[in-house]
Amino acid sequence: MTEANAEMRITQDVLEHLRTWTGKTEERQDEVTPAPVAGLSATLDLAAGAAAGGELPPIWHWLYFLPNAPQSELGADGHPRLGGFLPPVPLPRRMWAGSRIQWLAPLRVGDRMQRVSTIQSLAHKAGRSGDLVFVTVRHEISRGGELAIREEQDIVYRAPARPGDPAPAPQAAPTDATWSRELVADPALLFRFSALTFNAHRIHYDRTYAQDVEQYPGLVVHGPLQATLLLDLVRRKQPQARLASFSFRAMSPIFDGHPFQVCSAPQADGHSARLWTQDASGHLAMQAEARFQ
Repeated sequence: MTEANAEMRITQDVLEHLRTWTGKTEERQDEVTPAPVAGLSATLDLAAGAAAGGELPPIWHWLYFLPNAPQSELGADGHPRLGGFLPPVPLPRRMWAGSRIQWLAPLRVGDRMQRVSTIQSLAHKAGRSGDLVFVTVRHEISRGGELAIREEQDIVYRAPARPGDPAPAPQAAPTDATWSRELVADPALLFRFSALTFNAHRIHYDRTYAQDVEQYPGLVVHGPLQATLLLDLVRRKQPQARLASFSFRAMSPIFDGHPFQVCSAPQADGHSARLWTQDASGHLAMQAEARFQ
C-alpha cells in the first residue's frame, strides 16, 4: 500500500468523526424560474419550456438549489471541497449512486420554494477496490408551506482509481422492454446538462482528466441525466401518467460516443413501470422503478 493510499484509509476514528455530521441540516430558498426549464427542454429536444404557472416536470427540481461554491473552493475534480454541509470524507472519487423520490404536490413556474436538507446516515464498507463510504441526504422541498417533494439521495465516496483495478462484473439488462429509445451522448449533451445543473465534476467534460486521473475510457454520462432520460421516455410514451414516486440506482457507467438505450416495461397493475438504461453491449447501467398516482 502506498503512503497516499494509507492516508485515505477509513479508520474507526475517522469514521466516528464523519458520523458527527449525521443529523446536520441546511435550509435554502429558490424560485422555479422559466430559463432552466427552457434550457432542459431544448437539451431534450422537447417543445418550449413551461410558461408562468406551468407545472414543472418530474425530477426537474434538480435544476434548482444548485451548488454555488466559489471557484477558489473547488477541489481538483471540480466538486466543492468537503467539510461544510457534507462530511469531509477523505476519499477523492464521489458519485451520485441513487435516489428515492416522492411527489406530494406539484411545483409550478413562479413558485417560491424552500428546501430543508438533512444528513440522514453514513455507512462504511470495504470493497474490492478499497474503502467505500455511503452518505444518504434527505431533501424536503416545500412551496407556500406545503411539502411538495421528498427525496433521499445516496452519495458514494471511493478510493482513487489505479491502473489495473478490477472492473465490476457486468450485469445483463432485462430483455422485456415495451418501449425503448436509443441515444448517443456526445460532449455537447454532457456539457449542456452539466451547465444546467451547475455541475463542475470534470469526468463529464474534461476527457484528459476522466481518462488519465479517474481511469475511465471516456467522458461519463451523468447518472441524473440517465434518470432524466428515463422519465422523459415515460412522458413521451405515457403522457397522461402522473408520477407518485421514482427510485433509481446506478449500476455501471455509460460513456460518450457509444449508443445506449433507455427502456421501460409498464407492469400489469397499471400503476408502475420498471425502467433501465443499458450500454451498447446490453449491460445494465441504471435500474429504476416508477409508480403512478
